[in-house]
Amino acid sequence: MVTHIGDRESDLFEEFATIPNKNNHLLVRACQDRRLLGQSQSLFNYLSQQPCEGTYIINVPADSRRKRMPREALLIVRCGRVEIQRPDKLSVFGYPPSVTLFAVEALEVQPPTGQEPIHWRLLTTHEVVCLEQALRVIKWYGWRWKIEQLFATIKKAGLNIEATQLESSIAIQRLTILALSVAVRTLQMVEGRDNTQLSAQLTFCLEQQQCLSGIQSSVEGDTKKLQNPYPRGCLPWATWIIARLGGWSGYTSGRPPGMPTLVHGLRQFESIFLGWKLALGGLVYTR
Repeated sequence: MVTHIGDRESDLFEEFATIPNKNNHLLVRACQDRRLLGQSQSLFNYLSQQPCEGTYIINVPADSRRKRMPREALLIVRCGRVEIQRPDKLSVFGYPPSVTLFAVEALEVQPPTGQEPIHWRLLTTHEVVCLEQALRVIKWYGWRWKIEQLFATIKKAGLNIEATQLESSIAIQRLTILALSVAVRTLQMVEGRDNTQLSAQLTFCLEQQQCLSGIQSSVEGDTKKLQNPYPRGCLPWATWIIARLGGWSGYTSGRPPGMPTLVHGLRQFESIFLGWKLALGGLVYTR
């Protein structure tokens, strides 16, 4: 079974009417306040009038583009079965007069003054009739952002694979696989840069960790603020060193290192690691 997850540009009646079957489901963020079959109220009004199934708490990261401050947000969850009416312009194309979907709404309660509340409206072909099922599809939709971060790392924001001059499709496929391995490592560091419970072994082998230990003093400063604050061997400890190699200031009062900085740091580290292995005589080349 495959669930196709999309953002608001995927809110298309045509998809709901053609894609779903026993092996394929849809989960998209609603963009349009659609008409409901046999009802005078629209989708958004209908959802807002449904009883609250429960609440849950999420950690909202900062977003400078949206002027969003980091916070812990309390969201109420509503859900219901809906019959979406076919748009008039599609009546000549043979689409059914309506499609049956399940709608989920997650709305932040009492956001900070001046902050726009978190507000998700989701449409899915998965059955959602209780809080547990609603939270499951919300979690699935949240994974879409991690996938977008992964591809952003591969593209111009990180590895810039689109600028490759390779022409062979096989060569491009191989390059993409290599790029994905780097992108996954980068995303692991971004996601786990403050979680000291994660081991550096998640992203770096033992030899790489030994190399990181050897170069740590060279990226630290003279003041306490520029010392690696994390326990040796955890993922944040390794990420801090990689970020410094990538040009990060090291001051926790500033912005944390992002994907471009960590990608650049990984490039620097791989060169250092290659030289480190050559110096130890542990690198053997074969034809």
